[in-house]
Amino acid sequence: MTKILLMSDTHGYLDDRILAYVKEADQVWHAGDIGGFHVTDTLSQIKPLAAVYGNIDDAKMRKECPLDAKFKCEEVKVWMTHIGGYPNRYDKRVREALKRDTPNIFISGHSHILKVQWDKKLELLHLNPGACGTHGFHQVRTMLRFTIDGKDIKDLEVIELGKRGA
Repeated sequence: MTKILLMSDTHGYLDDRILAYVKEADQVWHAGDIGGFHVTDTLSQIKPLAAVYGNIDDAKMRKECPLDAKFKCEEVKVWMTHIGGYPNRYDKRVREALKRDTPNIFISGHSHILKVQWDKKLELLHLNPGACGTHGFHQVRTMLRFTIDGKDIKDLEVIELGKRGA
């Protein structure tokens, strides 16, 4: 059983509230717009980290983190990218590849909009954790946490970290 904390769009921001949830997880997944190595360094010193770069991340971050992370967690196939869209509106870069090699979970960030959606056509779970940083148009900072147990994805929880300006 693996406890996952999923975040995106930190834009260089971490606080004690985020880090408290990091400490409770077994793994941390970051879906891009990291905003600086201090974020990845801090997170990876606490827990194992999988991260992709986002559109605001610089060339150094793009050398360190991939555009797409495809991996297995227990028996669950995961594909994480920053700009990926969502069911019925996937980004053209990923659309055909999703059909050819469908993961169990498809994760994207970018929109700052929290989404948990089942894709009936592809039979995959789409997750977008929203944004946990303070930069952007979102009103409430959010993350997701869930458990992977073999091939089961369970105990999905939305974490609200408060208003963006607070």
